[in-house]
Amino acid sequence: MSTNPSKQINILGAGLAGSLLSLLLAKQGYQLSVYEKRSDPRNAQIAEGRSINLALSLRGWEALRKAGVDEIIREQALPMKGRMIHNLEGDTHLQPYSTDGKSIYSVSRSVLNNILISQSEEKGVNFFFDHFCEDVNLAKNEAIFRFSGSIKTIPSDLLIGTDGAFSALRSVLQKTPRFNYSQHYIAHGYKELSIPPTEKGAFAMEPHALHIWPRGGYMLIALPNMDKSFTCTLFLPYDGEKSFAALQDKQQLRQFFDQVFPDVVPLMPDLEEVFFQNPTSDLVTIHCYPWTYNGKQLLLGDAAHAIVPFYGQGMNAAFEDCRLFTEMLSEKPNDIADVIFQFQKDRKPNADAIAELALQNFIEMRDLVADEAFVERKKIEKELYLRYPEQWVPLYNMVTFSHRPYSEALYIGKKQDIIMQEVMKQFSKASELEDYASIIAKLK
Repeated sequence: MSTNPSKQINILGAGLAGSLLSLLLAKQGYQLSVYEKRSDPRNAQIAEGRSINLALSLRGWEALRKAGVDEIIREQALPMKGRMIHNLEGDTHLQPYSTDGKSIYSVSRSVLNNILISQSEEKGVNFFFDHFCEDVNLAKNEAIFRFSGSIKTIPSDLLIGTDGAFSALRSVLQKTPRFNYSQHYIAHGYKELSIPPTEKGAFAMEPHALHIWPRGGYMLIALPNMDKSFTCTLFLPYDGEKSFAALQDKQQLRQFFDQVFPDVVPLMPDLEEVFFQNPTSDLVTIHCYPWTYNGKQLLLGDAAHAIVPFYGQGMNAAFEDCRLFTEMLSEKPNDIADVIFQFQKDRKPNADAIAELALQNFIEMRDLVADEAFVERKKIEKELYLRYPEQWVPLYNMVTFSHRPYSEALYIGKKQDIIMQEVMKQFSKASELEDYASIIAKLK
């Protein structure tokens, strides 16, 4: 379908969602400007407190493919075939993500962001860094920016907020009638750590896995990097016996790691220095609606639905936002308002679903992956998938390796959970179960 290139679209936020969205829209012929409060990330360090590693899965890859940059990104991504579980004794076992070898991919946030910005610029998108959005006049659809001590007022035909969990556009929308908003912080924070390459320049652990040290109530994870290092993230309560509050000096930190992550300590020569140097960041879920005021603005990504990172879907969901919205816009380029109203109606239930799934998966990652009963249950589900791939698709596969709407995956997953709870009351071991057909019959 033809587009309306005379329409001026302005985007707030040059992060992952904003830069990808600008590239997708530029390919449709729109005039685009992107305004970012931070300096150009290609010349600056990562923003404080933000995770520097991300997990790309099918939804994200499809959006990158539509933008024409998937092959470029693939050169910078490392496949992770499953979860590598580390117990207290230092033993490990791999829990594959898929029975047919599918992987998620570890990618650097900064590398991905920089590629998307550069690719968008090549398509004619204008980026304006160091522009802080102070306000938005919704009636006139004008954004007011502070730049280098001066004030700039920029009009838009369409203003899109991809400016993160603390969006400037959303803060203005919150003051409008009948705007619903909620935020919820979990009791945990997170801190980035790192495992460097070995002295010989090799990976210190298996590189094709997402490593997890589940400890019940808290956990450590590690993702591989192209330079043979691992980016680690410690998820820990803020308060309590085992918490960030209890780790106030190097001796307390070392005792804690020696006790609960003993196999990690030899791999982190700079543990104390990095721990006390890096910030501790919060984990928040944000719900809001509507995502527009009058059909001339739109919230996307974290600005509309920030989630905790435990399903690895924050970026993927934001990228899917961008893909779905631009696909709808390409079908009705002269009815932008109609597209926006329909998009938010369709997308909101899926945004709520992945938020719920992400919170659920935190419990699974920190508590259940090392539980014997949970492992046996997963063996049964794996066998069901192998025998009845059309009728029984594990929840993780639906979320990570398909384009099935998140809300549908959540609904089916809850139904599967009820069935499996009944099954596990009868069989403690997967080897004891023979009648798989009866389980499938319960789905009907």
